[in-house]
Amino acid sequence: MTKLFFRVVTALGLVVGMVAALAVDYPKVPMGSVVEDHFGVKVSDPYRSLEDLDSPTTRAFVIAESNLTNDYINPLKVRGDFKDRLKNLVNYEKVGIPFEGGGHIFYSHNDGLQNQSILMMANRYGDTPEVALDPNLLSADGHLAVVGYVLSHNGKLLAYGVSDSGSDWTDWHIRDLTTHQDRPDVLRFSKYYEPVFTPDDKGLYYSAFPAPAKGQELAQQDLNNAVRYHLLGSSDSADKVVFKIGPNDWQFIPKLSSNGNWLVLTAGEGEVGDKGLENVYLINTANPERIKVLSEGFKASFELVGSNNDDLYFLTTLNAPNGRVVKINAATAEPQALDHALTVIKESDNAISITEPSVAIVGSQILVRSLHDAHTEVSAYNLSGQLIRKVNLPGVGVAKGFAGQNSDSATYFSFSNLITPPTVFRYDVKIGHISKIASPKVNFNSSEFEQHLVFFEGKDGTRIPMTLAYKKNLKLDGARPVILYGYGGFAIATLPAFNASRIAWLEKGGIYAMAHIRGGGEYGERWHRQAYRDHKQVVFDDFISAGEWLIKKHYTDSKHLAIQGGSNGGLLIGACVTQRPDLFGAAVAQVGVLDMLRFHLFGQGAGWTGEYGHPDSEADFKTLIKYSPYHNVKSGTRYPATLVVTGDHDTRVMPMHSFKFAAALQAAQAADNPVYLMIESASGHGGGPTVTQSIDQTSAIYSFVWDQLNKQH
Repeated sequence: MTKLFFRVVTALGLVVGMVAALAVDYPKVPMGSVVEDHFGVKVSDPYRSLEDLDSPTTRAFVIAESNLTNDYINPLKVRGDFKDRLKNLVNYEKVGIPFEGGGHIFYSHNDGLQNQSILMMANRYGDTPEVALDPNLLSADGHLAVVGYVLSHNGKLLAYGVSDSGSDWTDWHIRDLTTHQDRPDVLRFSKYYEPVFTPDDKGLYYSAFPAPAKGQELAQQDLNNAVRYHLLGSSDSADKVVFKIGPNDWQFIPKLSSNGNWLVLTAGEGEVGDKGLENVYLINTANPERIKVLSEGFKASFELVGSNNDDLYFLTTLNAPNGRVVKINAATAEPQALDHALTVIKESDNAISITEPSVAIVGSQILVRSLHDAHTEVSAYNLSGQLIRKVNLPGVGVAKGFAGQNSDSATYFSFSNLITPPTVFRYDVKIGHISKIASPKVNFNSSEFEQHLVFFEGKDGTRIPMTLAYKKNLKLDGARPVILYGYGGFAIATLPAFNASRIAWLEKGGIYAMAHIRGGGEYGERWHRQAYRDHKQVVFDDFISAGEWLIKKHYTDSKHLAIQGGSNGGLLIGACVTQRPDLFGAAVAQVGVLDMLRFHLFGQGAGWTGEYGHPDSEADFKTLIKYSPYHNVKSGTRYPATLVVTGDHDTRVMPMHSFKFAAALQAAQAADNPVYLMIESASGHGGGPTVTQSIDQTSAIYSFVWDQLNKQH
């Protein structure tokens, strides 16, 4: 994104209107006359011009909308209240999940309000640590943020990924942990996937895209990905492509076996893992010219989870929607070996997530994190797949971590739920002993709140879980302010992990509800497949049913029910606002995919056709046009108060989605309920990278929702 886009515009004659007595006077955007024929259906796109992010019209629109939103939110007294309380709540010591290597233990540490956590290193946890890397020193204003760490095999080098202003574009730098100085090496134009060090630590394999044209960082499609090799000490211009196969929308993740003999390359159409369908290729690092096909045809999900000598272990959904662990011998594997690999751990009723690392081999044991009714269970198996023990977690909630190497004797994890801050534990693999190593002291009393798992029926009668949190003894009078949160896509499970910011909402007497709807991975790939592509409407129906259940059970009413979601969850909010505007009092759609006929033309969008379908397919078009939020905004409709949020550096979901949807909704609104567009500066798809930005955005969102739900209706 060029700086020009965010320069204040004063000479274009676009002036923000003042808030009228009954309605908002929105910025006027010239409506275009674009009408396209899609398989005989004429589709209008009046705000197509807002796709040109650097045009005078769009620049003026952004400035005007930002001023309008700020003029409403900033003076609210509740904004100051939320902001002060959020600062207090997030101001606690935070310790990340440790990892070991090279005879050291590494963990992130934040003393409270530091914009980014510092990576520490010590001989063991509890010893006086030294700073391995302080991300806060990378830039004065915090726009450069560290998004990942990869340790070399000998523990002497640290690769760390740097994002500018929350962008997915990532440059990987190499730090010498002995001298605490960066080497000149930089791996550029990566996204999403971590690099891996070669067995001798003299170089790295990394997945990268071609350099974007200046000013096209947000719009450039994720095409022509390749795995490259960088020799330390050489220029990145000399990096060689070691693996590229298939069409230009394929992307690749490199992983290395623990003995360093085998480079495993997972290939997917679009972002790997989005569709749960991957090909897998194998390279002998001693003879990299030979490539062995382990699975082709995009039959299922495959993820290398660990190795023991030449035995490679994979988590797969092949003939097992909930996931199973299989094993092959890399040295003797025949072509398509993964298609008939030996099952080590069978599929169970619990689902193993395919969208995050959920299986690891540590200390010659296979540790499996699985999901049961939207909470975590952990089991330990030997390398033959025999159950050793169920790991005794501290309670019902979300456990993260359990990573490591086969040679490690221990691993680390955190545990939390909606009202329990994340506590870090060490798990001795051999004896199964759990010891607490870090317990945060957040400035609230968790005993004053309660969390409940409830179930509601979807439109088709399916039993769906939902997690609720609120003050104990809260009077459920049928009119409590409620935030209903959802995602419902890409097999990503929405789990009730702790977020200190939510406590501010609960303390005010609000209820927080997290709906574990279909489309996610809470119950495995079956749960996902019931609500994707031509079944996507199921996601919206489930979420609407969750809202209706909250009203039926007298938690709230439609005037006091707010909905919130981001990314695919932003699509969820947009669809529900346009399909059931009467059901909600307020809505917050963050970085949403909102134009379902052009999502594939920008940024990462080309990789989402497996989830949504392709707009250029007639069958898929007929599905997409029915729920595309932008195309289903109807003039003269009474829509709920809506806040549309995007980030100016969102390379994943281009801001044009939010621009066009907000403009259409403002023009169509027939109610007094306002529609605001909030554009976060120096912010990417996940919001701003710093604590300060997070506090600002969250306080703005909560203030909007609280103000709108508590107005006199």
